[in-house]
Amino acid sequence: MSVSGGRIAGMETVDPAAVSSYWDAAAPTFDEEADHGLRDPSVRAAWAGRLRAWMPPAPADVLDLGCGTGSLSLLLAEQGHRPVGVDLSPVMVEHACRKLSAAGHAFTAVAGDASDPPASVGSSFDVVLVRHLLWTLPEPGLALRRWLGLLRPGGRLVLVEGHWHAHEGPPYVPGSESLPWLGGVTAERLAGSLRPLVREVDVEPLPDPDLWGGPIDDERYAVIARP
Repeated sequence: MSVSGGRIAGMETVDPAAVSSYWDAAAPTFDEEADHGLRDPSVRAAWAGRLRAWMPPAPADVLDLGCGTGSLSLLLAEQGHRPVGVDLSPVMVEHACRKLSAAGHAFTAVAGDASDPPASVGSSFDVVLVRHLLWTLPEPGLALRRWLGLLRPGGRLVLVEGHWHAHEGPPYVPGSESLPWLGGVTAERLAGSLRPLVREVDVEPLPDPDLWGGPIDDERYAVIARP
């Protein structure tokens, strides 16, 4: 997970410490969601297939931003890639490192702001992979530009996103009601934000219930952008 602590004019600042604490608390049960833990064989196989289609030939250096408990990084490692993870939640990072280590894979993950990744993870990747993170960001457009700047020539930005139901109830952290893409972003809007920055944008709808552990009634998709 991630958040930038900068203030947008007229909006309340989202405190990164509050966001980190929120996801720290969520980490112990995070993998209980079918598309988080990928414990169901059909869900796991569906995600493995999508990743295989989106990635270049192995081995590729992949930056998994908002890596959570490392489920996608584990699939990438199993496919012969070299994932590196970033998540704002130290507890999520601990879970990710344990998960990959238990499976016998070397893995580096650091606690930090995925919208502006720490220099310690590197600055040159074949793929930047981001799943369900943009809704947490005060400045998603700035994050997109930063992520594109981390790609090697011929690299690709893979964004797994969605446009969910309108947010209801109290903010998940103070100030989060001001987030521009709270509740997700449509594929049309995200692709439109990327087109001035890259030479190619592909949108792939993701309605397959096996990816999510059951049927969905909202918009889920992947965007693959190539500078």
